[in-house]
Amino acid sequence: MGNSPSTPLQTCLNTICAGRAECVAYPSTPFYQLAWVKPFNLEIDIEPIAVFRPKNTNEVSAVVKCAESVGAKVQARSGGHSYANYGIGGEDGHVVIDLVNMQSFSVDQTTWDVTVGAGTRLGELDKKMHKAGGRAFAHGVCPGVGIGGHATIGGLGPSSRMWGTALDHIVENSDLFWALRGAGASFGVITEFKMRTHPAPGAVVQHTFAFSFGRHSEMASVYEKWQALIADPNLDRRFGSEFVASGIPKRIPSGGRASAVVNDWLASLVHEAGNEALYLGDLPTAFYSKALAMTPKQLPGAAPVRDLFNYIDGADKGTLLWFVIFDASGGAVNDVPLEATAYPHRDKVLYYQSYAVGLGSLPKSTRNFLEGIHGRLSSTGANTTYAGYVDPAIPRDQAEAAYWEGHVPRLRQIKTTWDPKNTFSNPQSVRPLGS
Repeated sequence: MGNSPSTPLQTCLNTICAGRAECVAYPSTPFYQLAWVKPFNLEIDIEPIAVFRPKNTNEVSAVVKCAESVGAKVQARSGGHSYANYGIGGEDGHVVIDLVNMQSFSVDQTTWDVTVGAGTRLGELDKKMHKAGGRAFAHGVCPGVGIGGHATIGGLGPSSRMWGTALDHIVENSDLFWALRGAGASFGVITEFKMRTHPAPGAVVQHTFAFSFGRHSEMASVYEKWQALIADPNLDRRFGSEFVASGIPKRIPSGGRASAVVNDWLASLVHEAGNEALYLGDLPTAFYSKALAMTPKQLPGAAPVRDLFNYIDGADKGTLLWFVIFDASGGAVNDVPLEATAYPHRDKVLYYQSYAVGLGSLPKSTRNFLEGIHGRLSSTGANTTYAGYVDPAIPRDQAEAAYWEGHVPRLRQIKTTWDPKNTFSNPQSVRPLGS
Protein backbone atom coordinates (compact mmCIF):
# COMPACT_ATOMS: atom_id res chain seq x y z
CA MET A 1 0.00 0.00 0.00
CA GLY A 2 3.06 2.29 -0.10
CA ASN A 3 4.61 4.39 2.61
CA SER A 4 2.61 7.61 2.13
CA PRO A 5 0.22 8.69 4.92
CA SER A 6 -3.28 7.23 4.60
CA THR A 7 -6.06 9.44 3.30
CA PRO A 8 -9.53 9.29 4.93
CA LEU A 9 -10.67 7.01 2.10
CA GLN A 10 -7.71 4.66 2.56
CA THR A 11 -8.25 4.53 6.31
CA CYS A 12 -11.90 3.63 5.73
CA LEU A 13 -11.12 0.92 3.17
CA ASN A 14 -8.25 -0.51 5.19
CA THR A 15 -10.60 -0.87 8.15
CA ILE A 16 -12.91 -3.05 6.05
CA CYS A 17 -9.99 -5.27 5.04
CA ALA A 18 -8.86 -5.68 8.65
CA GLY A 19 -5.38 -6.71 7.51
CA ARG A 20 -6.55 -9.21 4.86
CA ALA A 21 -4.01 -9.64 2.06
CA GLU A 22 -4.93 -8.91 -1.57
CA CYS A 23 -7.92 -6.86 -0.41
CA VAL A 24 -7.31 -3.27 -1.54
CA ALA A 25 -4.71 -1.32 -3.52
CA TYR A 26 -3.95 2.33 -4.25
CA PRO A 27 -1.85 4.23 -6.83
CA SER A 28 1.14 3.92 -4.46
CA THR A 29 0.84 0.11 -4.43
CA PRO A 30 3.64 -1.62 -6.41
CA PHE A 31 2.49 -2.84 -9.85
CA TYR A 32 -0.85 -1.09 -9.32
CA GLN A 33 -1.75 -0.77 -13.01
CA LEU A 34 -0.53 -4.22 -13.99
CA ALA A 35 -1.83 -6.30 -11.08
CA TRP A 36 -4.88 -4.34 -9.90
CA VAL A 37 -6.20 -1.85 -12.46
CA LYS A 38 -5.72 -4.10 -15.51
CA PRO A 39 -7.15 -1.79 -18.23
CA PHE A 40 -8.68 -3.60 -21.20
CA ASN A 41 -8.24 -0.82 -23.77
CA LEU A 42 -4.64 0.36 -23.55
CA GLU A 43 -5.53 3.38 -25.70
CA ILE A 44 -7.35 4.91 -22.70
CA ASP A 45 -5.20 5.69 -19.63
CA ILE A 46 -7.09 5.61 -16.33
CA GLU A 47 -5.98 5.62 -12.68
CA PRO A 48 -8.63 4.70 -10.10
CA ILE A 49 -8.18 6.12 -6.62
CA ALA A 50 -8.53 2.58 -5.20
CA VAL A 51 -9.30 -0.98 -6.28
CA PHE A 52 -11.10 -3.11 -3.69
CA ARG A 53 -11.75 -6.88 -3.89
CA PRO A 54 -14.67 -7.66 -1.54
CA LYS A 55 -15.37 -11.16 -0.32
CA ASN A 56 -19.08 -10.66 0.45
CA THR A 57 -22.04 -8.32 0.01
CA ASN A 58 -21.47 -6.59 3.35
CA GLU A 59 -18.03 -5.49 2.23
CA VAL A 60 -19.46 -4.14 -1.04
CA SER A 61 -21.91 -2.03 0.94
CA ALA A 62 -19.16 -0.81 3.25
CA VAL A 63 -16.94 0.22 0.32
CA VAL A 64 -19.76 2.25 -1.22
CA LYS A 65 -20.26 4.06 2.09
CA CYS A 66 -16.52 4.82 2.28
CA ALA A 67 -16.58 6.27 -1.23
CA GLU A 68 -19.67 8.37 -0.57
CA SER A 69 -18.11 9.75 2.63
CA VAL A 70 -15.41 11.45 0.54
CA GLY A 71 -17.51 12.15 -2.56
CA ALA A 72 -15.80 9.53 -4.75
CA LYS A 73 -17.55 7.77 -7.63
CA VAL A 74 -17.91 3.98 -7.71
CA GLN A 75 -17.87 1.42 -10.50
CA ALA A 76 -18.01 -2.36 -10.32
CA ARG A 77 -15.81 -4.64 -12.43
CA SER A 78 -16.82 -8.17 -13.28
CA GLY A 79 -14.74 -9.30 -16.27
CA GLY A 80 -13.35 -5.88 -17.13
CA HIS A 81 -14.05 -5.99 -20.89
CA SER A 82 -15.51 -2.49 -21.28
CA TYR A 83 -14.28 -1.00 -24.56
CA ALA A 84 -13.85 2.36 -22.80
CA ASN A 85 -12.53 0.91 -19.51
CA TYR A 86 -15.75 1.84 -17.72
CA GLY A 87 -15.29 -1.11 -15.36
CA ILE A 88 -12.46 0.91 -13.80
CA GLY A 89 -14.40 4.17 -13.94
CA GLY A 90 -13.75 5.43 -17.45
CA GLU A 91 -11.89 8.39 -15.94
CA ASP A 92 -9.41 9.00 -13.12
CA GLY A 93 -10.36 8.99 -9.46
CA HIS A 94 -13.04 6.30 -9.10
CA VAL A 95 -13.23 3.56 -6.49
CA VAL A 96 -13.31 0.22 -8.33
CA ILE A 97 -15.12 -2.70 -6.73
CA ASP A 98 -13.49 -5.74 -8.32
CA LEU A 99 -15.89 -8.68 -7.95
CA VAL A 100 -13.28 -11.34 -8.67
CA ASN A 101 -13.97 -13.09 -5.33
CA MET A 102 -17.73 -13.31 -5.90
CA GLN A 103 -17.78 -16.75 -7.55
CA SER A 104 -20.72 -18.54 -5.89
CA PHE A 105 -22.77 -21.03 -7.94
CA SER A 106 -25.80 -23.20 -7.27
CA VAL A 107 -28.67 -24.80 -9.18
CA ASP A 108 -32.25 -25.29 -8.00
CA GLN A 109 -32.97 -28.86 -9.09
CA THR A 110 -36.73 -28.14 -9.16
CA THR A 111 -36.87 -24.90 -11.19
CA TRP A 112 -33.41 -25.26 -12.79
CA ASP A 113 -32.75 -21.61 -11.97
CA VAL A 114 -29.04 -20.91 -11.56
CA THR A 115 -27.67 -18.56 -8.88
CA VAL A 116 -24.23 -17.21 -9.78
CA GLY A 117 -21.79 -14.73 -8.27
CA ALA A 118 -21.29 -11.52 -10.26
CA GLY A 119 -17.54 -12.07 -10.63
CA THR A 120 -18.00 -15.31 -12.57
CA ARG A 121 -16.83 -15.28 -16.19
CA LEU A 122 -18.93 -16.77 -18.96
CA GLY A 123 -16.54 -19.58 -19.81
CA GLU A 124 -16.48 -20.88 -16.23
CA LEU A 125 -20.22 -20.40 -15.87
CA ASP A 126 -20.86 -22.57 -18.94
CA LYS A 127 -18.71 -25.35 -17.51
CA LYS A 128 -20.51 -25.20 -14.16
CA MET A 129 -23.97 -25.24 -15.78
CA HIS A 130 -22.99 -28.12 -18.04
CA LYS A 131 -21.72 -30.15 -15.09
CA ALA A 132 -24.79 -29.33 -12.98
CA GLY A 133 -27.31 -30.85 -15.35
CA GLY A 134 -26.62 -29.70 -18.91
CA ARG A 135 -28.20 -26.24 -18.52
CA ALA A 136 -27.70 -23.13 -20.63
CA PHE A 137 -28.94 -19.62 -21.36
CA ALA A 138 -28.21 -17.05 -24.05
CA HIS A 139 -25.07 -14.95 -23.75
CA GLY A 140 -22.00 -13.81 -25.69
CA VAL A 141 -19.17 -16.07 -26.76
CA CYS A 142 -16.07 -14.47 -25.18
CA PRO A 143 -15.28 -16.74 -22.18
CA GLY A 144 -13.45 -14.00 -20.27
CA VAL A 145 -16.42 -11.62 -20.12
CA GLY A 146 -17.94 -11.35 -16.63
CA ILE A 147 -21.62 -12.06 -16.03
CA GLY A 148 -21.94 -8.86 -13.96
CA GLY A 149 -21.51 -6.37 -16.78
CA HIS A 150 -22.84 -8.67 -19.50
CA ALA A 151 -26.23 -9.44 -17.95
CA THR A 152 -26.91 -5.84 -16.90
CA ILE A 153 -26.61 -4.28 -20.37
CA GLY A 154 -28.14 -7.00 -22.55
CA GLY A 155 -25.94 -10.01 -23.19
CA LEU A 156 -26.20 -10.87 -26.89
CA GLY A 157 -24.86 -14.05 -28.46
CA PRO A 158 -25.39 -16.73 -31.12
CA SER A 159 -28.38 -18.25 -29.28
CA SER A 160 -30.14 -14.91 -28.69
CA ARG A 161 -32.44 -15.32 -31.69
CA MET A 162 -33.65 -18.57 -30.10
CA TRP A 163 -33.67 -17.61 -26.38
CA GLY A 164 -33.35 -13.82 -26.11
CA THR A 165 -30.71 -11.82 -24.24
CA ALA A 166 -28.88 -12.82 -21.07
CA LEU A 167 -30.77 -10.18 -19.07
CA ASP A 168 -34.08 -11.70 -20.22
CA HIS A 169 -33.17 -14.72 -18.08
CA ILE A 170 -32.77 -12.78 -14.81
CA VAL A 171 -35.47 -13.80 -12.35
CA GLU A 172 -36.22 -10.33 -10.91
CA ASN A 173 -38.27 -7.32 -12.02
CA SER A 174 -39.48 -4.19 -10.25
CA ASP A 175 -38.60 -0.47 -10.38
CA LEU A 176 -34.86 -0.54 -9.51
CA PHE A 177 -34.44 -4.03 -10.96
CA TRP A 178 -36.03 -2.78 -14.20
CA ALA A 179 -33.23 -0.23 -14.50
CA LEU A 180 -30.53 -2.74 -13.59
CA ARG A 181 -31.66 -4.93 -16.50
CA GLY A 182 -30.13 -2.76 -19.21
CA ALA A 183 -28.28 0.04 -17.40
CA GLY A 184 -26.78 -1.68 -14.36
CA ALA A 185 -23.53 0.30 -14.08
CA SER A 186 -25.52 3.49 -13.44
CA PHE A 187 -27.45 2.12 -10.47
CA GLY A 188 -25.37 -0.06 -8.17
CA VAL A 189 -23.27 -3.17 -7.66
CA ILE A 190 -24.92 -6.54 -8.19
CA THR A 191 -23.20 -9.33 -6.29
CA GLU A 192 -25.31 -12.31 -7.40
CA PHE A 193 -27.69 -13.25 -10.21
CA LYS A 194 -30.56 -15.72 -10.32
CA MET A 195 -30.93 -16.87 -13.93
CA ARG A 196 -33.60 -18.88 -15.72
CA THR A 197 -32.01 -21.63 -17.83
CA HIS A 198 -32.83 -24.02 -20.68
CA PRO A 199 -31.79 -27.59 -21.38
CA ALA A 200 -28.62 -27.31 -23.45
CA PRO A 201 -29.11 -28.40 -27.09
CA GLY A 202 -27.89 -31.90 -27.80
CA ALA A 203 -25.98 -30.92 -30.95
CA VAL A 204 -24.97 -27.68 -32.63
CA VAL A 205 -24.05 -27.45 -36.33
CA GLN A 206 -21.58 -24.64 -37.02
CA HIS A 207 -21.01 -23.59 -40.63
CA THR A 208 -18.14 -21.38 -41.77
CA PHE A 209 -17.93 -19.85 -45.24
CA ALA A 210 -14.60 -18.12 -45.87
CA PHE A 211 -13.93 -16.04 -48.97
CA SER A 212 -10.77 -14.25 -50.07
CA PHE A 213 -11.22 -11.61 -52.77
CA GLY A 214 -8.80 -9.40 -54.61
CA ARG A 215 -10.83 -6.40 -53.46
CA HIS A 216 -13.37 -5.89 -50.70
CA SER A 217 -15.78 -4.39 -53.24
CA GLU A 218 -16.25 -7.92 -54.56
CA MET A 219 -17.80 -8.82 -51.18
CA ALA A 220 -20.72 -6.42 -51.65
CA SER A 221 -23.00 -8.87 -53.46
CA VAL A 222 -22.25 -11.61 -50.91
CA TYR A 223 -23.10 -9.25 -48.06
CA GLU A 224 -26.37 -8.20 -49.73
CA LYS A 225 -27.51 -11.83 -49.94
CA TRP A 226 -26.51 -12.47 -46.33
CA GLN A 227 -28.36 -9.38 -45.11
CA ALA A 228 -31.51 -10.39 -46.98
CA LEU A 229 -31.31 -13.82 -45.31
CA ILE A 230 -30.97 -12.60 -41.74
CA ALA A 231 -33.61 -9.86 -42.21
CA ASP A 232 -36.27 -12.45 -43.06
CA PRO A 233 -38.76 -12.33 -40.14
CA ASN A 234 -39.57 -16.00 -40.74
CA LEU A 235 -35.95 -17.16 -40.46
CA ASP A 236 -35.63 -20.19 -38.17
CA ARG A 237 -34.73 -18.89 -34.71
CA ARG A 238 -32.19 -21.62 -34.17
CA PHE A 239 -30.09 -19.94 -36.86
CA GLY A 240 -27.52 -17.41 -35.64
CA SER A 241 -25.04 -15.77 -38.00
CA GLU A 242 -22.39 -13.09 -38.40
CA PHE A 243 -20.60 -11.58 -41.40
CA VAL A 244 -16.99 -10.44 -40.95
CA ALA A 245 -14.79 -8.33 -43.21
CA SER A 246 -11.16 -7.83 -42.23
CA GLY A 247 -7.67 -6.93 -43.37
CA ILE A 248 -6.55 -10.55 -42.99
CA PRO A 249 -7.72 -11.91 -46.41
CA LYS A 250 -5.04 -9.91 -48.25
CA ARG A 251 -2.44 -12.06 -46.52
CA ILE A 252 -3.90 -15.47 -47.45
CA PRO A 253 -4.35 -17.18 -50.85
CA SER A 254 -7.43 -16.35 -52.93
CA GLY A 255 -10.41 -18.66 -53.26
CA GLY A 256 -13.28 -19.64 -50.98
CA ARG A 257 -13.90 -22.54 -48.67
CA ALA A 258 -16.82 -23.89 -46.68
CA SER A 259 -16.72 -26.08 -43.61
CA ALA A 260 -19.18 -27.49 -41.10
CA VAL A 261 -18.71 -29.09 -37.71
CA VAL A 262 -21.19 -30.76 -35.35
CA ASN A 263 -20.48 -30.19 -31.65
CA ASP A 264 -22.24 -30.67 -28.36
CA TRP A 265 -23.28 -27.43 -26.66
CA LEU A 266 -20.17 -26.89 -24.54
CA ALA A 267 -17.83 -27.67 -27.44
CA SER A 268 -19.76 -25.25 -29.66
CA LEU A 269 -19.12 -22.48 -27.14
CA VAL A 270 -15.41 -23.28 -27.15
CA HIS A 271 -15.47 -23.12 -30.97
CA GLU A 272 -17.17 -19.70 -30.87
CA ALA A 273 -14.67 -18.48 -28.27
CA GLY A 274 -11.86 -19.38 -30.65
CA ASN A 275 -13.43 -17.23 -33.33
CA GLU A 276 -13.93 -14.38 -30.88
CA ALA A 277 -10.22 -14.46 -30.00
CA LEU A 278 -9.52 -13.40 -33.58
CA TYR A 279 -11.05 -10.00 -32.79
CA LEU A 280 -10.39 -8.76 -29.25
CA GLY A 281 -10.71 -11.73 -26.89
CA ASP A 282 -9.17 -11.28 -23.43
CA LEU A 283 -5.87 -9.68 -24.43
CA PRO A 284 -5.46 -6.03 -23.40
CA THR A 285 -4.62 -3.99 -26.50
CA ALA A 286 -4.75 -0.44 -27.82
CA PHE A 287 -7.87 -0.34 -29.99
CA TYR A 288 -10.64 1.85 -31.35
CA SER A 289 -14.18 0.73 -32.10
CA LYS A 290 -17.53 1.94 -33.43
CA ALA A 291 -20.97 0.29 -33.48
CA LEU A 292 -24.62 0.72 -34.45
CA ALA A 293 -27.90 -1.11 -33.89
CA MET A 294 -30.26 -1.31 -36.90
CA THR A 295 -33.97 -1.88 -37.39
CA PRO A 296 -35.20 -3.49 -40.65
CA LYS A 297 -35.85 -0.01 -42.10
CA GLN A 298 -32.29 1.08 -41.27
CA LEU A 299 -30.50 -1.75 -43.10
CA PRO A 300 -28.32 -0.39 -45.91
CA GLY A 301 -29.56 -0.89 -49.47
CA ALA A 302 -27.54 -2.02 -52.48
CA ALA A 303 -26.02 1.39 -53.26
CA PRO A 304 -24.83 2.11 -49.68
CA VAL A 305 -23.42 -1.43 -49.42
CA ARG A 306 -21.39 -0.98 -52.61
CA ASP A 307 -20.23 2.42 -51.42
CA LEU A 308 -19.13 0.92 -48.09
CA PHE A 309 -17.03 -1.85 -49.59
CA ASN A 310 -15.53 0.47 -52.21
CA TYR A 311 -14.56 2.81 -49.38
CA ILE A 312 -12.88 -0.04 -47.49
CA ASP A 313 -10.75 -0.78 -50.54
CA GLY A 314 -9.49 2.76 -50.96
CA ALA A 315 -9.13 4.02 -47.38
CA ASP A 316 -5.84 4.41 -45.52
CA LYS A 317 -6.30 2.00 -42.62
CA GLY A 318 -3.08 2.58 -40.69
CA THR A 319 -3.04 -1.04 -39.43
CA LEU A 320 -3.44 -4.59 -40.72
CA LEU A 321 -5.51 -5.61 -37.69
CA TRP A 322 -9.02 -4.34 -38.39
CA PHE A 323 -12.43 -6.00 -38.49
CA VAL A 324 -15.97 -5.04 -39.46
CA ILE A 325 -18.51 -7.44 -37.94
CA PHE A 326 -22.24 -7.69 -38.65
CA ASP A 327 -24.27 -9.77 -36.15
CA ALA A 328 -27.80 -11.02 -36.81
CA SER A 329 -30.34 -10.36 -34.06
CA GLY A 330 -34.14 -10.40 -33.75
CA GLY A 331 -36.15 -13.52 -33.02
CA ALA A 332 -36.75 -14.11 -29.32
CA VAL A 333 -35.02 -10.83 -28.41
CA ASN A 334 -37.84 -8.99 -30.16
CA ASP A 335 -40.58 -11.02 -28.44
CA VAL A 336 -40.02 -9.31 -25.08
CA PRO A 337 -42.15 -6.15 -24.67
CA LEU A 338 -40.13 -2.96 -25.00
CA GLU A 339 -41.14 -1.72 -21.54
CA ALA A 340 -40.31 -5.00 -19.77
CA THR A 341 -36.67 -4.00 -19.16
CA ALA A 342 -34.37 -1.01 -19.62
CA TYR A 343 -32.83 -2.72 -22.65
CA PRO A 344 -34.21 -0.67 -25.59
CA HIS A 345 -33.16 -2.55 -28.73
CA ARG A 346 -36.09 -4.95 -29.07
CA ASP A 347 -36.78 -3.79 -32.64
CA LYS A 348 -33.24 -4.30 -33.94
CA VAL A 349 -32.30 -7.10 -36.36
CA LEU A 350 -28.63 -6.29 -37.01
CA TYR A 351 -25.68 -4.97 -35.04
CA TYR A 352 -22.50 -3.72 -36.67
CA GLN A 353 -19.18 -3.34 -34.86
CA SER A 354 -15.80 -2.25 -36.15
CA TYR A 355 -12.43 -2.66 -34.43
CA ALA A 356 -8.91 -1.57 -35.23
CA VAL A 357 -6.03 -2.81 -33.08
CA GLY A 358 -2.54 -1.32 -32.84
CA LEU A 359 0.69 -2.52 -31.32
CA GLY A 360 1.09 0.92 -29.78
CA SER A 361 -0.99 4.06 -29.98
CA LEU A 362 -3.33 4.00 -32.96
CA PRO A 363 -2.59 6.50 -35.77
CA LYS A 364 -5.20 9.10 -36.69
CA SER A 365 -5.65 7.43 -40.09
CA THR A 366 -6.98 4.31 -38.36
CA ARG A 367 -9.55 6.28 -36.40
CA ASN A 368 -10.54 8.13 -39.57
CA PHE A 369 -10.97 4.79 -41.37
CA LEU A 370 -13.44 3.50 -38.78
CA GLU A 371 -15.24 6.84 -38.65
CA GLY A 372 -15.66 6.61 -42.44
CA ILE A 373 -17.27 3.17 -42.13
CA HIS A 374 -19.48 4.43 -39.33
CA GLY A 375 -20.62 7.48 -41.27
CA ARG A 376 -21.66 5.39 -44.25
CA LEU A 377 -23.67 2.95 -42.15
CA SER A 378 -25.32 5.68 -40.06
CA SER A 379 -26.49 7.43 -43.23
CA THR A 380 -29.45 5.02 -43.27
CA GLY A 381 -30.81 6.67 -40.12
CA ALA A 382 -29.29 4.32 -37.52
CA ASN A 383 -28.02 6.40 -34.59
CA THR A 384 -28.20 4.15 -31.52
CA THR A 385 -25.97 1.40 -30.21
CA TYR A 386 -25.93 -1.48 -27.74
CA ALA A 387 -24.33 -0.41 -24.44
CA GLY A 388 -22.13 -3.52 -24.59
CA TYR A 389 -20.33 -1.87 -27.51
CA VAL A 390 -19.76 1.34 -25.56
CA ASP A 391 -18.29 4.20 -27.62
CA PRO A 392 -16.52 6.95 -25.61
CA ALA A 393 -16.54 9.18 -28.71
CA ILE A 394 -20.30 9.73 -28.38
CA PRO A 395 -20.77 13.21 -26.82
CA ARG A 396 -21.92 13.14 -23.18
CA ASP A 397 -25.20 14.90 -23.94
CA GLN A 398 -26.06 12.30 -26.59
CA ALA A 399 -24.83 9.12 -24.89
CA GLU A 400 -27.91 8.28 -22.81
CA ALA A 401 -30.23 8.50 -25.82
CA ALA A 402 -27.78 6.49 -27.95
CA TYR A 403 -27.69 3.59 -25.48
CA TRP A 404 -31.18 3.67 -23.92
CA GLU A 405 -33.37 5.56 -26.42
CA GLY A 406 -36.89 6.27 -25.11
CA HIS A 407 -36.17 4.71 -21.70
CA VAL A 408 -34.01 7.67 -20.63
CA PRO A 409 -36.77 9.66 -18.80
CA ARG A 410 -37.74 6.65 -16.65
CA LEU A 411 -34.11 5.74 -16.02
CA ARG A 412 -33.30 9.29 -14.90
CA GLN A 413 -36.28 9.31 -12.55
CA ILE A 414 -35.17 6.01 -10.98
CA LYS A 415 -31.61 7.33 -10.78
CA THR A 416 -32.85 10.41 -8.91
CA THR A 417 -34.74 8.22 -6.43
CA TRP A 418 -32.04 5.63 -5.75
CA ASP A 419 -28.73 7.40 -6.47
CA PRO A 420 -29.30 11.19 -6.29
CA LYS A 421 -25.59 11.82 -5.57
CA ASN A 422 -24.63 10.01 -8.80
CA THR A 423 -22.25 7.74 -6.89
CA PHE A 424 -22.49 4.95 -9.48
CA SER A 425 -21.12 6.82 -12.44
CA ASN A 426 -18.97 6.69 -15.56
CA PRO A 427 -18.53 9.28 -18.33
CA GLN A 428 -21.67 8.10 -20.18
CA SER A 429 -23.87 6.68 -17.41
CA VAL A 430 -27.46 7.63 -16.63
CA ARG A 431 -27.61 10.93 -14.72
CA PRO A 432 -30.07 12.10 -12.05
CA LEU A 433 -32.68 14.66 -13.04
CA GLY A 434 -31.36 18.20 -12.94
CA SER A 435 -27.69 17.23 -13.28
